[in-house]
Amino acid sequence: MINVSEQHAPRSLIVTLYGAYGRFMPGPVPVAELIRLLAAVGVDAPSVRSSVSRLKRRGLLSPARTESGAAAYELSPEARQLLEDGDRRIYAGAPVADEGWVLAVFSVPESERQKRHVLRSRLAGLGFGTAAPGVWIAPARLYEEAEHTLRRLRLDAYVDFFRGEHLGFAATAEAVGRWWDLAAIAKEHERFLDAHEPVLQAWERRPGTPPQEAYHDYLLALDSWRHLPYTDPGLPTRLLPANWPGVRSAQVFHRLHERLRDAGAEFAGL
Repeated sequence: MINVSEQHAPRSLIVTLYGAYGRFMPGPVPVAELIRLLAAVGVDAPSVRSSVSRLKRRGLLSPARTESGAAAYELSPEARQLLEDGDRRIYAGAPVADEGWVLAVFSVPESERQKRHVLRSRLAGLGFGTAAPGVWIAPARLYEEAEHTLRRLRLDAYVDFFRGEHLGFAATAEAVGRWWDLAAIAKEHERFLDAHEPVLQAWERRPGTPPQEAYHDYLLALDSWRHLPYTDPGLPTRLLPANWPGVRSAQVFHRLHERLRDAGAEFAGL
């Protein structure tokens, strides 16, 4: 087990835990079990309790009881939809080339300008780039998740979606450099590689996969990785700079997933 220098927020780790293991457990996850599983990645009990309370206020976790009556938490329907949408990105293979684009065009009245800020931040958080003021663009496969998100936030009345292809005048590879900050995205991939490629290399030298160590390294890698497919929309390789680090970071994550996920499930009680 290798310690990495990244900072992992307790609230993010709880979401990652539910995404990786918690939603597959039979029934709601007891608070005592949450505390045990988060302690294994360095989160103390008070931080778990306060983070769970925040997630409950956000409507992502719902209080419940186990069959024995112990206090527990389960995912809300909204949280389950979020995780299912996330699965398609987090565990996706290489993006399909030439899939076309989805455009999100929005108009918000001045009297509701706060919603304009929310729309921008949500579209950016989904991986959309900015083609022009009020016009956002992403690979077409992101449409379904964007629709779910805007409907859930009741912002769909302000947005129209279109599918299409880029016809010019600039080459598409040049245009994507304006629509997204590729240098900033590349740095995120490099940070992931700095933290987790040595972890993978160490595991590949080991003959066995002890469950607690596998759980620790997998949960931290997943917690780091799951944000990246939202920062990086998964553009076709032909549109990206040479030696794009996202190719290698995806390979590192998927190899860690294959090596560690199931062994970690033993420690999680699955």
